[in-house]
Amino acid sequence: MQRQAYGAGRAGRTRSAALTAAALVLGVGAGLTGCSATTGGDGEATVDSKAGPVTAVAPPGRYRTLFEPCRAVPPATLKELLPGAAALPDPERDRAYRGTATVTYDTDRRVGCTWKADTPEASHRLVIDIERVVSYDPATSDDARAKEVFDRKQAAADLPQPPQTAPGTASPTTGTGTPGTETSPPSTGTGTPTPATGTANPSAPTAPSPGSTTGLEPRLLEGLGEVAFLDDALTTAGSSGGHRTVSVVFRTSNVIVTVEYLEQTTGSAGAPDSRELQEKARNLAGLLAERLEE
Repeated sequence: MQRQAYGAGRAGRTRSAALTAAALVLGVGAGLTGCSATTGGDGEATVDSKAGPVTAVAPPGRYRTLFEPCRAVPPATLKELLPGAAALPDPERDRAYRGTATVTYDTDRRVGCTWKADTPEASHRLVIDIERVVSYDPATSDDARAKEVFDRKQAAADLPQPPQTAPGTASPTTGTGTPGTETSPPSTGTGTPTPATGTANPSAPTAPSPGSTTGLEPRLLEGLGEVAFLDDALTTAGSSGGHRTVSVVFRTSNVIVTVEYLEQTTGSAGAPDSRELQEKARNLAGLLAERLEE
């Protein structure tokens, strides 16, 4: 008798559980149908308008970490950039070549290093700054945000615009005659021709043309990262020496690298050579760009 009572109760509970499961299946199926899709008369699925639009997320930048800048410059390059360090006592020379790391709160976002060496004739300072730009806007990629940061740096440098010649502009014509007519003046009858108006004197000194360049002006650079520019500023010059700073800035994906090379001369040494400083800063920037590709 007890087994019959036990069997009847089990059957009741089993039936109840089956009904509950069936109700859950029907409820879930109805919920899925109402939230995602329905089936049209031809058997094709149609998207439910209540599901809402899908928001695209911008891709992340190429770089997630940064390399250690104080160890990124080869010793031979440091000796070239800091010529005064070789004459320093051993402890000071080692400290000059080791560099001083920039204090930052997140070394995955920004790092830097500074080297300095002084002599009685000149002092040199090298600064490297590396920034990994991150966009917190899902609709804006890290690369796009880095481009905005780079563009602001380039605008702040205020690079001079290269001289441009309007297309189709012809040189001015000497004389006042109409096209196709001779504009040379008639003979005076003395056997000596009168020089035409506007004829250049071969013995006169030639003045530099307006807008001429030397190739050392602040400018955009090619072949360095995705985009790059160089700035050159001479702040003081005269009998007491000069102070020149050359900066090379380039961007690769979401990383912006700045190389700043400074030389200050004293006494009668004159202003630091622009071509030499630009070449050294440009070469170092190229080494750092290669390091980013490793």
